[in-house]
Amino acid sequence: MIFFYIFTWIAFFLQLTLIVLSVAAGLYYLAELVEEYTVVAAKVIKCMLVFSTICYICLWIFENVSSVVIGFGLLSNVVYALVLSTFPFIELTSPTFIGAFICLLINHYLAFQYFSTQYNSFSEVLAFFTVCLWLVPFSFFISLSANDNVLPMLDQRINSFGNETDDVVSSYFSKNRKRKGLLVFMEGMREKLLPSRTKAF
Repeated sequence: MIFFYIFTWIAFFLQLTLIVLSVAAGLYYLAELVEEYTVVAAKVIKCMLVFSTICYICLWIFENVSSVVIGFGLLSNVVYALVLSTFPFIELTSPTFIGAFICLLINHYLAFQYFSTQYNSFSEVLAFFTVCLWLVPFSFFISLSANDNVLPMLDQRINSFGNETDDVVSSYFSKNRKRKGLLVFMEGMREKLLPSRTKAF
């Protein structure tokens, strides 16, 4: 009986490790796809945003979900659309991104408050959270490193003579850009956990 108990815990930790590794590999692959195909990724996120908005409206019409939850969810989608308008250039310190993060937190609070007073099955609650609350923010999360590989377009700056210049290259490199995002984090973890070996000839 004691061995079976220990055996169960060992199996549980093995399963948990495999799940974590699978999720990490999937996130890494998705982040690479977003970096490679930024235009397609923007279109996919836009479709997710439209689908989420339609789901909010259908929940309000057919399921009589609280107007506060629906209204704030639609407001959040408007803020997400503002973030999407500058995609793949997502600045973590921009007012739109900060507003989107605040909307996400308030959305979660309102949803938890609503579902604590209204009975719904676990699958219904999970469906609401997945489609309405997590889908679009998660897609922005895996897209944070996409702007690291996008070429600069045009940057108007004032030179020392007071005239505007369009010096794209010097502006791009003078910002001392550091890569950030999910893909960079995953690559760093890969290097720490699985350091690359150099072949000796």
